[in-house]
Amino acid sequence: MRCAIAIAATILFAVPAWADSSGIKIDQVWARATPGTAKTAAIYLTITNTGDTPDTLQGEGSTPVAEHAILHEDKITNGVMQLRPMKSLIIATGKSVSLEPNNGYHLMLIGLKQPLKEGQTLPLTLTFDRAGKQQVTASVAKIGAMHAGEMSGGSTSSETSPDMSSMPGMSH
Repeated sequence: MRCAIAIAATILFAVPAWADSSGIKIDQVWARATPGTAKTAAIYLTITNTGDTPDTLQGEGSTPVAEHAILHEDKITNGVMQLRPMKSLIIATGKSVSLEPNNGYHLMLIGLKQPLKEGQTLPLTLTFDRAGKQQVTASVAKIGAMHAGEMSGGSTSSETSPDMSSMPGMSH
């Protein structure tokens, strides 16, 4: 009997804790800090669909720091940048979609209730047709950041800040 219980316990704990079967994974969620008077900001993230069915991100999310969190597309038409709200975004099976600066998509926060400050975090709820509501936390990087985790006085690796000290006029 003890052997049967031990085997059952081993099987039960060897299986992942009934993981979300939607297959939607959201990571690298971040925003840029904003100046004190800004009423808009953008959130960037990566969505990966590891499931066996495409899913659709709905065009409006929610966060307590803004009146609206709306999916937008950046598009240059005749040399002019246009921001267009999107009703939804399909995440194909086995694919990732990155919402990042200068890449076409982002979540626009409209009606900020307070400035976003570097180092803070903010909750965000996204809604998918199949995966339902997904709660994530965005970290706030410095003003003008181009990547998640880019903070003032942060890393000076060659990936984020090339060493230009050998160039004329660039030494410290």
